[in-house]
Amino acid sequence: MKDPIETERLLLRELLLSDVEGMFELDSNPNVHVFIGKKPVKNREESLAYIHNIQQQYQDFGTGRWAVTLKETGEFIGWSGIKFITNEINNHKNFYEIGYRFIEKYWGKGYATEAGKAFVDYAFNHIKADAIYAYADEGNENSRKILEKIGLQYVNSFVYEEEEEVWYELKNPNI
Repeated sequence: MKDPIETERLLLRELLLSDVEGMFELDSNPNVHVFIGKKPVKNREESLAYIHNIQQQYQDFGTGRWAVTLKETGEFIGWSGIKFITNEINNHKNFYEIGYRFIEKYWGKGYATEAGKAFVDYAFNHIKADAIYAYADEGNENSRKILEKIGLQYVNSFVYEEEEEVWYELKNPNI
């Protein structure tokens, strides 16, 4: 298991099976899924399967989505992190993508930006990625603002899985 990352308010760590309740609260909320396919999970088994999938990514690629918890209380508030994408999206394949998803009551508090900045640093200084990428639903203004706050720049719009998406990237300044 990798060492956790601490920010001012957050502790970022690999997901554990014990995070299933928080993951279920997150992914069973239809509001969370407005811009990501409108398919909230229906039971804890789906959330557990998602955690197992992420843990497999840790083994296969050495990285993946991590739990975001409040440093003060240890409460699970969502996930963020760097995922290695092997399928082709917007003419890119085998790349590092930054992402985040938070329980609704934690929206608008700057947690995604705080975690995102920590993972940009992690991607460039620990993983040594040449670049990180992200995409979001074209209409998801909040997610787009977060990507820009953490340094990614808009590149283009494209269609993915029959949805209009926007593509962002950030090159490693150390290379």
